[in-house]
Amino acid sequence: MTSSDFSLHGAVDLGARQAAAKRAQQRPAAASGTSSVIDVTDATFNAEVIDRSRDVPVLVDFWADWCQPCKQLGPILEKLANEAAGRWLLAKVDIDANPALAQQLSRMGVQGIPFVAAVVAGQMLPVLNGAAPEPQVRQVLDQLFDALREQGLIPEGAGDGGDAEEAEQQPAGDPVQLEAEAALQRGDLDAAASAFGKILESQPNDPYATSGLALVELQRRVQAYDPEQARKDATDRPADAEVQTRVADLDLVEGRVDEAFDRLIGTVRRTSGDDRETARKHLLSLFELLPPDDPRVAKARRRLASALF
Repeated sequence: MTSSDFSLHGAVDLGARQAAAKRAQQRPAAASGTSSVIDVTDATFNAEVIDRSRDVPVLVDFWADWCQPCKQLGPILEKLANEAAGRWLLAKVDIDANPALAQQLSRMGVQGIPFVAAVVAGQMLPVLNGAAPEPQVRQVLDQLFDALREQGLIPEGAGDGGDAEEAEQQPAGDPVQLEAEAALQRGDLDAAASAFGKILESQPNDPYATSGLALVELQRRVQAYDPEQARKDATDRPADAEVQTRVADLDLVEGRVDEAFDRLIGTVRRTSGDDRETARKHLLSLFELLPPDDPRVAKARRRLASALF
């Protein structure tokens, strides 16, 4: 594998900070008795998805806790499901906890998650394979429901986002932020950095833009690495903080967040002086790439404190 094989988008969840901030707003809707978002299992899939799909379209989000792209896409789908207010439902399937459904995905030829399928009148249709920014997800779902209505598979009004007046009231999103996300999606790091810079010009210290720039710098670092050589160096020189930070970067962009944190905490434990400080500072910089409420960050902070003191 060469450094060009690595892609930041999807491995590290750019939208997670905003998603975390919005979760509190979404919870009351779920608690008030609505059922736009449901968790389903091997045992309940037929009743909750197949049977219900005969009355209303059901989107199924196949995800896992270790999957960083899932944590980007999931909050977007939940937000859109709540906006739809019952015109379609979102069913969430944790593939680790539901092996029968995971095997069904494999038989369908699905190679990875997140994977989103639409179930209509008992029939499953693939919709998305991989994470995408909210505007793209909206577009895909609009096209899906338009096609289903044209084919007479769902009635007029089913699946849409409401009337024109409601649509006008929905915020379009910060165009500069959308520009930054789109640039990351296509791998244009210079354009992404420029867009995040624009946000910081008007909102200094904005956590989303600050995190975004950090993600861009991480990707730039990783593109300069030879992954095989970096891992060999890290094995040969366990007390060399610089080489350990490179492999931590590689682990992070591949979605192995815990491994990245563990590597640097271990380096802090077995080094001193400048090497120890290099590992500590690099670990703190990686914390900034994840949402502040991410449990892996809290766990790693406790372990770092133990390693230092």
